[in-house]
Amino acid sequence: MGIGDKIKDIEDEMAKTQKNKATEYHWGQLKARLAKLQTMLEEEGSKKGPKGEGFECEKNGNARIVMIGFPSVGKSSLLN
Repeated sequence: MGIGDKIKDIEDEMAKTQKNKATEYHWGQLKARLAKLQTMLEEEGSKKGPKGEGFECEKNGNARIVMIGFPSVGKSSLLN
């Protein structure tokens, strides 16, 4: 039983479970397990792909850009 099968099982159980005050704890546990499995699936996929690949642009001419976004979302990191 792979990660994809486990994710499908949890999603099926979430579809069957009623959402009310008595089942909130169970829903929370299902969501936590689902998030953990999805993270594991993403990590597994990223291990297979190439690492350290990016892009490079040659700077030429004059330009002015604007970066708009909420505070602490990584604008400065992107610029660096």
